[in-house]
Amino acid sequence: MTKPLVKYFLASMILMTFGANFVVADDSDPVTVSHGYSFFGDLKYPADFAHLEYVNPTAPKGGEISQWGFGTFDSFNGYARKGNSASLSSAPYETILTSFADDLTSSYCYLCKTLEYPESRNWAIFNLREDITFSDGSRLTADDVKFTFELFMDQGIPSYRAAVSGMVETIDVIDPFKIKFTFAEDAPRRDVIDLAGGIPVFSKAWFEDTGARLDESTLTPFIGTGPYVLDSYEINERVIYVRRDDFWGEDIPINVGRNNFDSLRIEYFADSAAAFEGFKGGVYTFRSENSSKQWATSYDFGSIENGHVVKTELPNGNLAQAQAYVFNLRRDKFKDPLVREALSMMFNFEWSNEQLFYGLYDRVNSFWGNSNLEASGVPKGKELSILQGLVDKGLLDVNVLTEPAVMAPVSGLRQLDRKNLRKASALLDEAGWLVNDSGMREKNGQAFTLEVLDSSPAFDRITNPMIENMKSLGIDARLNRVDPAQEMERSRSFDFDVTTHSMRMSLEPSSGLEQYFGTKAMDESSRNLMGLSDPAVDALIDLVVRSENKEELNHRIRVLDRVLRAKRFWIPQWFKSVHTVAYYDQYEHPDPLPPYALGEMDFWWYNSQKGSKLKAAGVLN
Repeated sequence: MTKPLVKYFLASMILMTFGANFVVADDSDPVTVSHGYSFFGDLKYPADFAHLEYVNPTAPKGGEISQWGFGTFDSFNGYARKGNSASLSSAPYETILTSFADDLTSSYCYLCKTLEYPESRNWAIFNLREDITFSDGSRLTADDVKFTFELFMDQGIPSYRAAVSGMVETIDVIDPFKIKFTFAEDAPRRDVIDLAGGIPVFSKAWFEDTGARLDESTLTPFIGTGPYVLDSYEINERVIYVRRDDFWGEDIPINVGRNNFDSLRIEYFADSAAAFEGFKGGVYTFRSENSSKQWATSYDFGSIENGHVVKTELPNGNLAQAQAYVFNLRRDKFKDPLVREALSMMFNFEWSNEQLFYGLYDRVNSFWGNSNLEASGVPKGKELSILQGLVDKGLLDVNVLTEPAVMAPVSGLRQLDRKNLRKASALLDEAGWLVNDSGMREKNGQAFTLEVLDSSPAFDRITNPMIENMKSLGIDARLNRVDPAQEMERSRSFDFDVTTHSMRMSLEPSSGLEQYFGTKAMDESSRNLMGLSDPAVDALIDLVVRSENKEELNHRIRVLDRVLRAKRFWIPQWFKSVHTVAYYDQYEHPDPLPPYALGEMDFWWYNSQKGSKLKAAGVLN
C-alpha cells in the first residue's frame, strides 16, 4: 500500500468515528473525506444518522400501490431518444450519490461509503460499498462505474453529452471498490463531483454479454442494483415492478422506512377522462389530480361518499414548475419579441382560472417561482451591477437597468380582453404584420399562421379560447391535437410552432441550465424546445455555474430569471402550491411530509387491515 493510500485509509477510519475530516495531500490542496458533499454549506445529516427525519422507520412492508400512465410505451430504456419509455423505467437503477427530500442541495454517499476530494475539486475518489449486488446476483465494482460513465459519453443522449463532454479528464480504477475521477481544468468545479456521482450504474458484464446499446429502445430492462425490478408488462396497458427479496440496501440507514410496497403498478390510459373513470372503478389506487375541473366537480362518486377513497390536499414546497406554451424561435415569424409579446396577451389566465380552473391556480411568472430566487421589481444592488456589466458589453439593452421584471399579462374576466387585444394589435402592426382586406395578418405577402401542438384532450378547453383570441388578432391559428407518440417525435425534431413545455429548475442550478437555455444545446436538447440562443443568457449561465458562494449564486439566478423573462419566448401557464391527491384508503404517510417530495411510491406504506376491508367491500378491481 502506497503512502498516499495509507493516508486516505487512516482518514477513512477517522471519518467513520467523527464524520467529515480533512487530510492534507499537500500544503496547498487539503483533502476532505466525508459521507456526503455540499458545495455551499454543511450537510443536514451526520455520518451516523439512523434514518431520514421524514420517514416512518417502523413502516410495514407489503401491498401494492398503483397509478396511471398516459398514452403508450414501447421501451424500458429512458436514456435514449428512440422509443417511448415506460413509467418508472428508471426504478431499477441507483447512483453513487443521492439527495434527500429535505436536503435537495446536498449529495450523500449511497453506493459509496465515503468520498474524497481536494479543496480544488480537481479530482474525486469514491470508496464503494463492497456488498452491492445487481439484480442478477453479481457484485457491483468500480469497473461497472467506469464502464457506465463511458457508455453515457459514447451512446448517451446528444444534449447530455454536449453538456458534460470534456468535464472528466480521466477515470482510474484504483482497486475493485475504489474509483477516481480526475476533472478537466476548465470544468465548473461546482458540478464535477455531482456529475461523477450522479449517473446510474449499470452492469458491465450484462451489456457485454447481451450487446445492448444505451441509444436503442428495448423491452428488456438493463441490469441495475435498485430495490425494484420489472415483473411483467402488457404493451400500452400496464407495467408491474416488484420489490427484490435480495435487495442489498434493505437495512442501510438511507433506506429505513422506504421502498415499502411489494409491487408498483402502472395502468395505461389514452386520456385523463378514461383514466379518471378507471380510478373510480378501482382499476388503480392512487391519483395525483392535475385537472382542476375534475378536482372541483367530479369527486362525488360512491367511493368518496362512503369513505373508501380519501380526497385531500397536501403541502407542496417545491419550486413552481415553469410550465408554459413556448414559441419555436427557430421559425422566422417568432424571432421578433414584439410578436411574442402580442401573442402572449391572448392567453387570458384570469378568465381561465375563474371559468375553467375553479380558482385553484396561481399564475407562473418566474422560472424560480414559489421561492426567494424569483426576480422582482426594478433591479437593485448586486443584481443591478451584474446587469450593468452585460449592458457595458453590449449584450443587453440599457432599458433593463430601470424596467421592472417582466410579469405575465393581466386580463379581465371576459375571455377576450379588448384592452389587451388593442395593445397586441398595435405590437403586431409595429412588427410589420398588418391586417389585409380580409382581416388576416400578413407580412410581405405571407399570412401569419400558427399551430399549437398538443396530445392532451384535457388541454382543449384551455387552448381553444386562446386560439379564438388569436384569430381575433387576424392570425390563422389552430390547435392540432395529435397522439402522444407523434407529439414526442415532432417535439424532438422541433417541428412545431407552439407547444407546451415544462422547465424544471432547481434551488442550486448549474451547468444543466445549458440544456434548457444555452446556445450550445439548442439544436440537440429536448429541454431547449424553444431554441433559445442569446449571448446574454449564455453569459449569465456561465456566471451561475461559476458562483463561489450561495449569496453570489442567488443574485445571479435572479438576474438570469429577469433576463429570461424579458426574452418572452413563453406564454407562462399556472401552478398550485399543494398536491391534490386521491387514493383508496389503504395507504398512510408520515406527517408532516418533507418539503420537496410527496413520496407516495418512496416512503408511504400499505395498511393491510384497511386494505382487507376494501377488498371485502368489493371496491377494488
